[in-house]
Amino acid sequence: MNIERKNIDEVNATLTLLVEKNDYEEKVEKTLRSYRQKASVPGFRPGHVPAGLVKKMYGKSVLLDELNKLVSDNILSYLKENNVKILGEPMPSESQKDLDFDTQETFEFVFDIAVAPELNIELNKKVSLPYYEIIVDDKMMDNTIKSYTGRFGSYDKVDDIVEADVVKGDVVELENGKVNEGGLSVADVVLCPKYMKDDAQKALFIGAKKDGVVVFNPKKAFENENEIASLLKISKDKVAEITGDFQFTVKEITRYKESELNQELFDKAFGKDVVKSEEEFKAKIKEELTSSLTIDTDFKLMMDAKEALLKKLDGVVFPDEFLKRWVLSTNEKVTEEALDNDYPKMIEDLKWHLIKEKIAADNNIKVEDEDLKSFARKTAKAQFAQYGMMSVPDDVLDGYVKDMLSKKENLNNIIDKVIEDKVIAFIKSSVKLNTKEISLDDFNKMFEEK
Repeated sequence: MNIERKNIDEVNATLTLLVEKNDYEEKVEKTLRSYRQKASVPGFRPGHVPAGLVKKMYGKSVLLDELNKLVSDNILSYLKENNVKILGEPMPSESQKDLDFDTQETFEFVFDIAVAPELNIELNKKVSLPYYEIIVDDKMMDNTIKSYTGRFGSYDKVDDIVEADVVKGDVVELENGKVNEGGLSVADVVLCPKYMKDDAQKALFIGAKKDGVVVFNPKKAFENENEIASLLKISKDKVAEITGDFQFTVKEITRYKESELNQELFDKAFGKDVVKSEEEFKAKIKEELTSSLTIDTDFKLMMDAKEALLKKLDGVVFPDEFLKRWVLSTNEKVTEEALDNDYPKMIEDLKWHLIKEKIAADNNIKVEDEDLKSFARKTAKAQFAQYGMMSVPDDVLDGYVKDMLSKKENLNNIIDKVIEDKVIAFIKSSVKLNTKEISLDDFNKMFEEK
């Protein structure tokens, strides 16, 4: 097979493939012989269908399949062997001539390709970027400690009610201050005075004792019909009928108590005996906060690096017409109007993608299996930590990681993130960083200004 490349300009070209009979004949005949062995045609025993009939029935579709595979494989080989980096995918050229697959034996296919522009990305100490180190202050430390003591607290049974307690009891409807024998009666109702809208109704519960009785009005106490329906276990359309008082007999009072700063908390937060004193606990928290904030500061570095490097590509030409045609052909839901609006952002993202690829290629930055597993494991730990699960067994984590990496979309996202992290780490080590200490509030304001 002969492949000829014709450059239209620096970023657009055509590939012309001349496919002759000897390129495909043997494979087509082999496939038809296979069809003949399997074909089920009335009047003929399996394997004895005449070759001419099989060719008449399946010849054209087999030819088309083989040509498609042959053309696709040879284009990929040509691009790889000639180190041609393209954007998007080859598209049938608008100059493609009509082909007659019934009579022709030689076929000429013409494809348009978009050639990725050559980039020159220099990273050295002449390149200067700001780098912000977020200060771990007392307020941040106190809030994080409070988060741990709150997360690992306990629920205790108590004898009298304060605002934030969870109260369980039996409710009966009253009439003229007495139990309405035919009225509504609900067992094991659960409520929290803190969430009552009416302060007077809330005050009726504060200080009440276990086994005591509180008379209240649900219609006044709660803000909407959903809360009342849930409390009294009735449908919403019945709520309008509820106007009077109810008697609440207190059966159980539960109070949440924050954990004390002791070894039990330290073990729950970081694993058994990882920290053994309040000082070590606070040091560990500061270490984790610093690590977490580094993710934010590196993200800001990435944004600043992206902005600086994109400016260097202002004069780089892209195959705009081709890219728009390719996007419209591969995304049925995208309209020309929407594409015109989104195209500048699309090109910016494409430039940044090419920059990262160029930096990775020039500096031998690769993604290994261990990188993917490590990233997935770190992600899994963070997800479990959101639910208070700080010490997840290794076998559970391993299973979770395996599941994450088995899904193609997850895997591609993880690969992209690992490459980006490695590229940012390389940029961080290669350029001059103007380090500036900053408070978290001031750091966040920089994003608000954007």
